Amino acid sequence: MNWKTCLLRQMVIFAIGSVSLQVSAASSELIQRGKYVSTVGDCVACHSVPGGQPFAGGLDLSTPIGTIISTNITPSKTAGIGNYTLEQFSDALRKGIRADGAHLYPAMPYTSYAKVSDDDVQAMYAYFMNSVAAVDTPTKATELPFPFSIRLSMAGWNLLFLDSHPYTADPAHSAEWNRGAYLTQGLTHCSACHSPRNLLMAEVSSEDLAGGDVGTWYAPNITADPNAGIGGWETDELVKYLKTGSSLGKGQAAGPMAEAVDHSLQYLTSADAQAIAVYLKSVPAHRDPADSKPVYALGQKTDELGSVRGIALPADPNKMSGAQIYDGYCASCHQAQGQGSFEGGLPSLSHNTAVGRSNTHNLVMVILEGIHRNSDGSDLRMPGFARTLTDPQIATLVSYLTRLYGNPEANVSVAQVQQRRGGGAESSLIAWVQGAMVGGVMIVLTLMVWFVRRRRRM
Repeated sequence: MNWKTCLLRQMVIFAIGSVSLQVSAASSELIQRGKYVSTVGDCVACHSVPGGQPFAGGLDLSTPIGTIISTNITPSKTAGIGNYTLEQFSDALRKGIRADGAHLYPAMPYTSYAKVSDDDVQAMYAYFMNSVAAVDTPTKATELPFPFSIRLSMAGWNLLFLDSHPYTADPAHSAEWNRGAYLTQGLTHCSACHSPRNLLMAEVSSEDLAGGDVGTWYAPNITADPNAGIGGWETDELVKYLKTGSSLGKGQAAGPMAEAVDHSLQYLTSADAQAIAVYLKSVPAHRDPADSKPVYALGQKTDELGSVRGIALPADPNKMSGAQIYDGYCASCHQAQGQGSFEGGLPSLSHNTAVGRSNTHNLVMVILEGIHRNSDGSDLRMPGFARTLTDPQIATLVSYLTRLYGNPEANVSVAQVQQRRGGGAESSLIAWVQGAMVGGVMIVLTLMVWFVRRRRRM
């Protein structure tokens, strides 16, 4: 072998090695990007049970049509998505169609993920297939009542309500605004919770981000309306809320929103959080006439505790006044006049969106369940009183809080508290659809009988 051949061989080996290093680095970079995209998309929240393996599925998701069980999306080849191709992964994510051709239910927000770009889908696929630990434990199958048990029915639903086009930048707006729109409409799927839904459980596009029910909780209006929405929030206040779940003088996250912050939004880059805030401030305003003033600007430091201290409590606990209940269960943390602590760790009840909204569902739920967070290692922010206070006591307490510290026009009833405690209002969707199907069959049978009789007379 002469020196030219040796040199050529060394050059080839060096070139191959360089290419390998570049491919490895690119793959590592792609995987890390996929991890970020998946985190922003909050995949772990629905596809993991508390204390279980990440992405192994099995979480019960309550919906108006029954309980949907989240699937295993680890790269297990027997129980997860390990055999999915990139195209099949994309179809599941953005079209709601599994590798076996069966349709997913829109509890998986593929109507939002449809906006995700090809590049981000590829990054997510690289992350799930190369970095997520495979879990070979299968999940239980979802069993819904007829006709929702027929997954093929979702094909018709998709024709009506799925926009399968990825996000396209709007040249009339800045790159920052477009980034915020892409994240809000797609990966963070804000509208899945914060928009109302029609009778067939599709988002009402004409009321985008105007507020919607999420089980027993209420995802509030986050349009640019200054009263019911976030029009009066400063951009940096929104950024802080997204990253921490709290903004002094405005509100604090609880329930599903607290989970979204802990699992997803706190990991947003500063630039992405800023972009989302910029976009949200531009969303067309939707006003709830019941919110006649900014929901964070109501209330004052005051109390009625002097009128009840030293007075014996009634024999029937359900006859306690709001001031008595507040004094016994709330004043030690929120202070006598609802002012909280000076640094905001114990929030003020006045100038607080939780107390200022005309919709009192979240205030009821916070009292029932408390506030649990794990973003800073502190699991408990506020204890729940579901086992301590009765429905009449909670209704009385909420009325006291809204009258003194929030919206005095807000309404709460014992029946509402009972309903929240029991899991929310019963949906009439199943009965409506089943009734419509029976009615359709009766019409078809009637037409068939009419047609047969008419033929006999001819």
